[in-house]
Amino acid sequence: MRKRLTPFFVYIVRCADSSLYTGITSDLERRLKEHNRAKGGGYTRARCPVQLAYREACPDRSAALKREARIKSWPRKKKLGLIKDNPVL
Repeated sequence: MRKRLTPFFVYIVRCADSSLYTGITSDLERRLKEHNRAKGGGYTRARCPVQLAYREACPDRSAALKREARIKSWPRKKKLGLIKDNPVL
């Protein structure tokens, strides 16, 4: 029997101080609520509220982790270009 793969999302949020945070989740709505309730991570806890700026679906957790690592290695300017070219509707 094949294991069912759970889709994951790579996301970027813009924090209240205009900084960017990149993460992954299998439930984007829940994760954004956690960030805005200061239950997300240490970084966003001090920078609430956050607003979703970018999201990208990935087929599984492994692919999402690889994509997250790639995006996190980029300079801010390149992340802003990704956000601009792929607006969240």
